[in-house]
Amino acid sequence: MAEPVREDETLLIHLSQNGDVNAFNQLVLKYQQTTYNVVLRMLGDRDNAADVTQDTFIAAFRAIQSFRGGSSFRAWLLRIASNQVYDYWRRVNRHPQDSLDTLMDEDEPHEVGALSALIATGHVANPEEYLLNQELQDVIQKGILELPLDQRVAVILCDIQGLSYEEIASSTQTSLGTVRSRIARGRQRLRDYLYRRRELLPGNYRLLSDRE
Repeated sequence: MAEPVREDETLLIHLSQNGDVNAFNQLVLKYQQTTYNVVLRMLGDRDNAADVTQDTFIAAFRAIQSFRGGSSFRAWLLRIASNQVYDYWRRVNRHPQDSLDTLMDEDEPHEVGALSALIATGHVANPEEYLLNQELQDVIQKGILELPLDQRVAVILCDIQGLSYEEIASSTQTSLGTVRSRIARGRQRLRDYLYRRRELLPGNYRLLSDRE
């Protein structure tokens, strides 16, 4: 069932590369919510996220000739979005915090586990559960915004968008070792943040941050 969708996307990309604005607008409609959600997670401000998302698609249209078939268009688009976020931070003189991950090459398995389950959102059974879930997501989002930007981008792309390490390395133009290190350090920082607010977590997730 997925093959016709893939073929349709490939056709839209091909038409866009030949200057078809209407075809590109269909790609925008397909990916604008995903892109906006990622940027919003990174910036934490709706208005700025909307502006950066718009800049992302403008940049993507200008650069679409550089996209090569056979790779993930979503990963390519999110790489542009990540670059636009970095550009935004530079424009407002809020440089990403330096981290130690450039000095480390940790080899943590690509396994998101409980953290991903906490971040994941979905349909809930009743209004009370919905409110509790919203409160939890607000706490997690605040924790994500506490991360250094490099770690934040890596954790969002991995644990929220489900990109592979290879796709994240391509999206952020870094090595696999750097991606692993950023994700490992970002997850640990987020776990520590959640541990300090563990009373807000659902009971079955509180062991996520329990200390030995």
